[in-house]
Amino acid sequence: MAIRVIGTGFGRTGTDSMREALTFLGIGPCHHMFEVMADKEQKRLWRALAKGAAPDWNQLFAGYASCMDWPSAHYWRDLIEYYPDAQVILTYRSPESWWESFEKTILAGINQSTDQQSLGLALISKQVFDSRPHDRAYAIAVYEANVRAVIATVPPGRLLVHDLGDGWEPLCLHLGVPVPNQPYPNRNNTKDFQSALAQH
Repeated sequence: MAIRVIGTGFGRTGTDSMREALTFLGIGPCHHMFEVMADKEQKRLWRALAKGAAPDWNQLFAGYASCMDWPSAHYWRDLIEYYPDAQVILTYRSPESWWESFEKTILAGINQSTDQQSLGLALISKQVFDSRPHDRAYAIAVYEANVRAVIATVPPGRLLVHDLGDGWEPLCLHLGVPVPNQPYPNRNNTKDFQSALAQH
């Protein structure tokens, strides 16, 4: 199974809702940080990649049809080349609202972590935010730079910028599938991130 949709947005931009949406549309299972949290082998593989192991994308995404959120979003430049037929989705919210959500969830998990190999520390803190995830201005600048890089790199016909709250219509138009007759998923797993990310 090849990846059909690649997410390039940071965690806390609606990635879990998008995971649910893609799965409902038949473009799943969708890889997400929750998949790593729930599976020891996923945890081992992604930790090894974060430490510098050569990526084996087919192994890392075996059984998945799409990917959202970290850890995969950190590698979006490699992934869009490796899966040239995959559509790309940049989940987005305003930088200020992203920081407020990030601070309460992912950053809280990073603060609780004592495992230097955890993805919260080894990948998100050290690699995404250059060991400065607590610096609000710096973290927001990194967030905004990622948004600009995705928009500048991915051809418009391949990229959907999906703002928080956009719902089904732009997503389904981008993917060429019918709009479901049910509400768009609305997931917000604050407690899950606070308690689980510290160890994964």
